[in-house]
Amino acid sequence: MKRIVLFVAANVAVLAVIYLVLNILGVERIFTQNGTQLDLGALLTFSAVVGFTGSFISLLISKWMAKMSTGARVIGTPRTAAESWLLNTVHRLADKVGIRHPEVAIFDSPTINAFATGATRNSALVAVSTGLLSRLNEREVEAVLGHEISHVANGDMVTMTLLQGVLNTFVIFFSRVIGFVVDRVLLRNERGTGPGFFLASLVAQILLGILATVIVMWFSRHREFRADSGGAELAGRDSMIRALESLRRETQPAQVRQGAELPEAVRAFGISGGRLGLGRLFMSHPPLEERIAALQRAS
Repeated sequence: MKRIVLFVAANVAVLAVIYLVLNILGVERIFTQNGTQLDLGALLTFSAVVGFTGSFISLLISKWMAKMSTGARVIGTPRTAAESWLLNTVHRLADKVGIRHPEVAIFDSPTINAFATGATRNSALVAVSTGLLSRLNEREVEAVLGHEISHVANGDMVTMTLLQGVLNTFVIFFSRVIGFVVDRVLLRNERGTGPGFFLASLVAQILLGILATVIVMWFSRHREFRADSGGAELAGRDSMIRALESLRRETQPAQVRQGAELPEAVRAFGISGGRLGLGRLFMSHPPLEERIAALQRAS
């Protein structure tokens, strides 16, 4: 999940900075013709440039952000037998799918976790937690690594960048259109773009941004099933299923481990996922039960 959350957060931050800078410089005045109507062509071009710039900057700094936020230590020369095995396993899986060897890193965390990120298929980073290495056996760890390598081989980060760029473009474009309509029609401002335009644009950008996040998360959930399938092909279906089952046991709330289910109203907000409720719309990963069931059906 770190890979998706970091990417979306970086994208939002970059867009916010660009938005503030352009407003200070007065660049958004190019949207209006004589202050009376929108220049939709100029607005769409501007929206695409800003939208894709934010998305690609997020992609380019994704490895750096991941390392900084998790404190991941890249393995250069292995210090232990476990690090040597981890490095060799990642390289072997990368050779299987035909990509350049990614950087391999370990970050301190007691939880079972791993992620892959990077600007291209051949400049990726695969990182695992100390909890994953200590609590899963080698076959299960290999399955998790296969899942992450599949994300890289499938080009998921680049595809997500393009999707995010398109969504950014439409968010910026339609938020300005809404701001202009509010300023002109509701507030009856006939002199350039007043405070109403900027306030309405900002509110519309936030609301449309939430909708865009829902779409990005839907895409992320869809790609998780494909990465699970890739991990199963690389390390074995049974190993992939056992790894997901270990993660499910790790993430189940205490009352679930004791046999009591979470209420339907809040189940979707649990880290292990759920099937009902609006919380599912913002989940970057499908519920583990659904991922396990999908692998079992494919066997």
